Amino acid sequence: MTHPLFEKHRTLLEEAQAAITRRTHWTPYPENPRVYGETALDEGAQAFEAYRDAQFYVDQPGVQGRGGEEASPYGLPLNISYPCCAPDALVAAAHSAMLPWVRAGIDARTGVCLEILARLNAGSAEMAYALMHTTGQSLHLAFLTGGPQAQARGLEAMAWAHREMSQVPQQAEWQRNTSQRLEKRFMVAPQGISLVIGSATQPTWNAYPALFASLATGNPVIVKPHPTAILPLAITVAVARQVLKENGFDPNLVTLLIGNPDGPVARDIALKPEVRLIDYSGAPDFGHWLLDNARQARLVVETGGVNCVLVDSTYDYKALLKNLVFSLCLDSGQLRATPRTIFVSREGIQTPEGLIAEDQFCRDLAFALGKFLEAPQRAVEVLGAIQSPATVARIAAARDLAEETADILRDSSPISHPQWPSARVLSPLLIRAQADQKSFYMEERFGPMATLVSTVNTAESLALAEATMREKGALNFLVHTTRPHVQQLAEDVALRRGVALSFNLTGAVLINQPAGFADFHASGANPAASCGMIDAAFVANRFYFSQVQQHYLPPSSIDWVVDL
Repeated sequence: MTHPLFEKHRTLLEEAQAAITRRTHWTPYPENPRVYGETALDEGAQAFEAYRDAQFYVDQPGVQGRGGEEASPYGLPLNISYPCCAPDALVAAAHSAMLPWVRAGIDARTGVCLEILARLNAGSAEMAYALMHTTGQSLHLAFLTGGPQAQARGLEAMAWAHREMSQVPQQAEWQRNTSQRLEKRFMVAPQGISLVIGSATQPTWNAYPALFASLATGNPVIVKPHPTAILPLAITVAVARQVLKENGFDPNLVTLLIGNPDGPVARDIALKPEVRLIDYSGAPDFGHWLLDNARQARLVVETGGVNCVLVDSTYDYKALLKNLVFSLCLDSGQLRATPRTIFVSREGIQTPEGLIAEDQFCRDLAFALGKFLEAPQRAVEVLGAIQSPATVARIAAARDLAEETADILRDSSPISHPQWPSARVLSPLLIRAQADQKSFYMEERFGPMATLVSTVNTAESLALAEATMREKGALNFLVHTTRPHVQQLAEDVALRRGVALSFNLTGAVLINQPAGFADFHASGANPAASCGMIDAAFVANRFYFSQVQQHYLPPSSIDWVVDL
């Protein structure tokens, strides 16, 4: 008999499984805040206010004190403290909780996870404010990507997980002849404790696939948020624990790990032998450390890379410029899929209006960016605020370097936010470099920065783009061209380097907004990420099939065995 929550959400799961097969547009959770009620955003703001200047409550074992160092990029004081628990206590509690969860079966686990997602979806407005004031996203973007779209990613991972777990029957009868007859039982068994290390700029969007893929496949999950973006994942853990408890499961299947700012808690727990799965999205330095040191665990590490744009020719020059401006400005370039390097040939860009010289393209892109920023009310809704002061320092360092040896097409400057005067908002920095100045473009400068690279011709642009993506990794590759042979060459590059390729994007379709249930985010085929997300491989390594078999022997065979 299936679990009641599985039956409650069965239709949604079946629709999700159909969607991952079709790869067409499908949105499981409404993306318009008004669908959640005319007053949903007001109620979400009130719920968020209740967290400020307060102690966040999570009833977990091993509490050693309280901590938290979040600061809103919009200048709003938060003053939220969280329980700091001993990692060993959380590991022990996870082990104790695991076996009943595993024996509950595939459908029970899936049903409970689907209910957790339903509760999170109902609280999307509350989550939007939590994300806005920890990551710097605008309220609209925080609601969209951190709420319904993040939840959809969790559902997508579960659709894959349920399908992969259901490939093998629970019981089978195996018989070769009258004396060789076996009853075999199969059970999905977890790898062990899963550690999900949250990112600073996209905590829910990055964490939900790992959280729900691990939990649905039987693995207890310890969630370690980034120290500057704790609240969104703390809310997630609290909701998950409540649903687990209501359904008779140990809530310590999902726990929150808050580190002491003075101690390397993430590094310590990542090396524990009980931790068998680690998911991480963030800065390359720590990602590489995990790959080098956490050898006991299976790792899914996404560190981004240098996403390249190649401009050769276009059907619509103005639409190309507008699309690039929006892509560069979205969330102040704080998305791993943001374009970082734009290659353009000195031979010029062919358009319906004639040939556009490379110098003119550089001026036009800078001008288009300036026109967009002329309306601060509109601009800040796209830019949001910069999450970390380290990003501001990164902009300053890039500017200093460009002033010495390259050209600054448009400098980065502060923008006054109409609603939040203390918000940390800066316009994007546009740099122009030459093909031999690799230090400018063969490095991911996370934040609102981009480099235009002048090349001899399109062939050199393709070669440099491929070399950049080979060495530094990339999630996507955007090519503007109307020439079939250039398209074919670009497809060859994308295939060799394992990047998602897009041609001639204009309008509202942005390169840094992958679509759930349609797009594969990363491939695992280049240094940007160690695994594709989300596909069968993303979930399949989180479990194995445990086998029990029993031998049935006829009486004559039994006598024969006894004689031996």
